[in-house]
Formats: sequence, structure tokens, C-alpha cells
Amino acid sequence: MEMKLLVMILPMWACFYSLFSFVLAARQDTTVSNIFSSGFVVVKEPISQFSAKMEAQSPGNSEVRIVHHQDLNKKILIALVVASTLLGVLFLLFLYFWIYRLKTLKNSNGKSKQNFDSGRGLSLSPIMGRFNSLRTTGKTDAVAVIEYQYIEAATNNFCENNVLGQGGRGRVYKARFNEKSLAAVKRIDDRGQDAEREFENELNWLTKFQHQNIISLFGYCIHNETRFLVYEMMQNGSLENQLHGPTHGSDLTWHLRMKIAVDVARGLEYLHEHCNPPVVHRDLKSSNILLDSNFNAKLSDFGLAVTGGTQSKNVKLSGTLGYVAPEYLLEGKLTDKSDVYAFGVVLLELLMGRRPVEKTSPSQCQSVVTWAMPQLTDRSKLPKLMDPVIRDKMDLKHLYQVAAVAVLCIQPEPSYRPLITDVLHSLIPLVPTELGGSLRVA
Repeated sequence: MEMKLLVMILPMWACFYSLFSFVLAARQDTTVSNIFSSGFVVVKEPISQFSAKMEAQSPGNSEVRIVHHQDLNKKILIALVVASTLLGVLFLLFLYFWIYRLKTLKNSNGKSKQNFDSGRGLSLSPIMGRFNSLRTTGKTDAVAVIEYQYIEAATNNFCENNVLGQGGRGRVYKARFNEKSLAAVKRIDDRGQDAEREFENELNWLTKFQHQNIISLFGYCIHNETRFLVYEMMQNGSLENQLHGPTHGSDLTWHLRMKIAVDVARGLEYLHEHCNPPVVHRDLKSSNILLDSNFNAKLSDFGLAVTGGTQSKNVKLSGTLGYVAPEYLLEGKLTDKSDVYAFGVVLLELLMGRRPVEKTSPSQCQSVVTWAMPQLTDRSKLPKLMDPVIRDKMDLKHLYQVAAVAVLCIQPEPSYRPLITDVLHSLIPLVPTELGGSLRVA
């Protein structure tokens, strides 16, 4: 708009300047001519008395010059009036535009300040709308970019009271973008190459995955050297916190634990069987299994995920002690069966309520797999191994079946482990229909 106004003003100003210059030039020439003529008449001597008399009676050249001078003054006056009018119009237009511009900037700044002042006033709806449109249209290589000030305001400047957990690369914060929009923000302060690679890897995977048992990514932010990932909010936190936190699994009934196992198996089946090429999570553990308000489980943290298949593959050793499969730990061989092993360890956590690795002394640790394996096949000892929260609260036949599945999943030899699809089909009949299984409970 400024350019258009400038284009309109410049020709009009040029015309006014040319006209004004012409008037001044004409005025100067006329004045000089009159002065010169008047001087000439004064100096001129009459030749005779008759000629002097005639000159006195006749207006002569001096009268002609006076009439011409008056006409020119009228023209100059008209030109000045027209030029002044044009200049006044231009000034009014410029003044109007300046006032309009100031008012627009003031309104814009007021809205920006109102949106930034408080996390309650911020709205994630444009971001959510863009994210949902990408999902529904099937676009995969795109994700919403969220401005840093939105994240800062939504987390109340990363207040300690909003900390949801501590990960290996940084903290996770609760973010409130408005009264109805909650999200979880992972703040990655690690500046190393591994952290950067994992951040990009997770962005790449989560923009492609579309499954009810895999965490949804709303967007990301890069501010200076700090990176942020914004996920959907999972109100019940991680499975690790539910089992080993303050409540010690008291909120997880037998049926809820089986539901969580089925949800995790469904997420892994999607990665192994429905992604092309197949994807190996590589860091499946209870802290990376998140639970929403209805205890629906979703897989998270795909920073270490890689493409894979049933064929062995040499990959840099990564993962968490206690969940890493023996062949990957000792030989660096990674397949989808490595995820199956980690799933077996999670299943043991759900059954026994014990951590994968426990300290037996200040200098020694014991793997729950090594400790439990000999006892899992003994039906007389099996009930005593169960978490006290669920002990004697399940059908023993179901317990024996789940224990048998766990034993198969944690076999040292990868070829002896079942496919995750077979595991899923074995567990679905143990989950009530209202929780997503096929078990009909009287």
C-alpha cells in the first residue's frame, strides 16, 4: 500500500514542482522586462515639442506593458491557488494514511501482547488444525513448527511445577495452550551430535506413523541450540511411573495390565508388519510406554528407531540395560525379534511389578530375566512371583498363558521367539471386550 501511494504522489508532486518553477521563471522575466522598459522611458528624450506632446496624450508602450503585467499576475494567482489545493490534498492523503497505519500497528501489537502475556490466552487451534489436516490428507513429510514464545508461555516459563518427567536428553513439561488444550513438551538441552541425530530421527518417524498406539506429535521448535518436541498429553504418565512410582501399581488391575500389553503389542505389530520398510523401535521399555486418561498405551521416543526386518543387521549398540536382547548386546545383531525380547521384559514387569535390573548389593545387579526364568515354568511357584497388587486376583489359567508367552519372548535364541503378531493373538482373548479384547466377562 505504501508503494501504491508513493506511485500516486510522485507524478502529482512533479507536476506541481514544474508548474511552480514555470510561474517563478515567468514572474522573474516579466519583472526584469518592466524594470528595463521603465528605465528606458525615463532616459529617453523627446526630439521635439510635438512628439513630447503626442507622447503625453497617448498611452503608448507603457500602457500596453501595464495591461500585460496585470493579466500575468492573475494567471500566477490562479496557478498558485491550484498548486496549493493539490498540495493540500496530497498532505491530507498522507496524513490519513499515516493515521491508518498507526492504528493498524497498534491493534496488531495489542493482539500480539494479549496472546503472549499469558499461557491461558494462547491458542493452539491453528497449529492443531494444520497438524490434523496433514494427518487426514495423508501427508507425511511435514509437521507444524511452533514458535518459541508459545511454548515458553504455555509451560509458564518452564516452571518446576510443570515438570512431568526427566529423560536422558532433558525434561518433559506440561504445557497449557488454552483452557482445553494440553500437551507435553520435551526440552532437549543436549548439544551433542547423538542428541541432534535422535531429534531428527524422531521427527522423521513420528510424521510418518499413524496408529492409535503410537504417540502423536503436534509439532516442534528450534530455539538457538535448544530443541523442543510437542506431543499429545498422556494424563497417566509412563508405565514405569505407574508400576515403580508412588502408587506401586495400585491403579493397574489385572485386566488393565493385559490391556496395556495388548496395546503395546499392537503398536509393535504396526511397526514390524505394516510399515514399509519395517521399523525396529530399539528402545522399548516401560518409561517409553505412555498411558492416557483411559490407560490406553502408546509407544513413544523413536529417536533410536531404525529400519529393519527379519534379517540380522549390524547397528551401533544403543538401548537400556535390562531390555537389550542378548544377540544385540553381544554381537550387534538387530532384528524385529530384538523388540520382541524387550516386550517380554515389559510383560514380566506387568506380572511381577519388579524392575528389569535390581541391585542385590552396592556393587552387583541382577537381571529379572535371569532370576525369573527358572521359576516361570513352575506352576506351583508362579503365583508367588506375582505383584502383590494383582496376586490371587486373576484366573490362574490366564496367568499360566501370559507367563508362557513371556518365556517365549525372552528366549536367548532369536529364532525361538515368536513374531509380535503371534504374541498379540495370544493375548487378545485375555482382555475384556470393553477394553479392546475378546474376553466376555460375566
